[in-house]
Amino acid sequence: MLYSSAYFAHPGEDIDSAQINKLHYICRKLRLKTGERLLDIGCGWGGLMIHAARHCGVRALGITLSPAQLQLARQRIQEAGLSNRCEVRLLDYRDLPEGDTYDKLVSIGMVEHVGESNLPTYFAKAYRLLRRGGVFLISGIARAANRPDSRKPTFTDLYVFPDGELETIGTMVSSAEQAGFEVRDVESLREHYYLTTIQWLKRLEARAREAQQIVGDRTYRVWRLYLAGSAHYFQKAWLNVYQTLLVKADKGQSGLPLRRTDWQL
Repeated sequence: MLYSSAYFAHPGEDIDSAQINKLHYICRKLRLKTGERLLDIGCGWGGLMIHAARHCGVRALGITLSPAQLQLARQRIQEAGLSNRCEVRLLDYRDLPEGDTYDKLVSIGMVEHVGESNLPTYFAKAYRLLRRGGVFLISGIARAANRPDSRKPTFTDLYVFPDGELETIGTMVSSAEQAGFEVRDVESLREHYYLTTIQWLKRLEARAREAQQIVGDRTYRVWRLYLAGSAHYFQKAWLNVYQTLLVKADKGQSGLPLRRTDWQL
């Protein structure tokens, strides 16, 4: 239930292991420490929060707009015995109380739903929520700058993500800098998302009959086509996915080490 790109050690690695790799990699990039407050903007079903609390000892708050995600994330947190360290709220990021601050921020696969006109609000709010010297890791799909945004709704717009809007990495980085963030690292995981969508597609096809019984043939075909098309777009570099590490410098001091050797898995 981690609906974002996995992180593969090699092309043949299974997606379950690669998704665990992704969680470890995000926590290492954030350099999480015991007792730190982590805010997960768009926390999904709680997988990253649980992982960070269990392996890094953080106290995590996750926010989502999905009642279904809220219910399952809370259930998983309780089953993991982490209710004293993890909390999930049904909340828009714009409604987070002013004055609350966090040591680290993370947002995985959510910025695609913000929209270009709202990016200044998104990054400004994140900047206010982050303590000085804190870091913000954002991961999101971006369209290639040499591929113009379609004037007409695409298949994905109509049938999968009617509220989605893909920007270029340049647009997102520029908006983050305008809000006051310093950009410390931008990493493309395009090949990883290609491998992820291929494994999702194969798993869906392997259980086609079960999926059709649950959602019907039409929805099954929509998602089969969507996953196949996404894999093709990532393979051709028409789409990309970036992990961008931002810092809120404290009087010019980033607080980051000179090298990133501690990121290696």
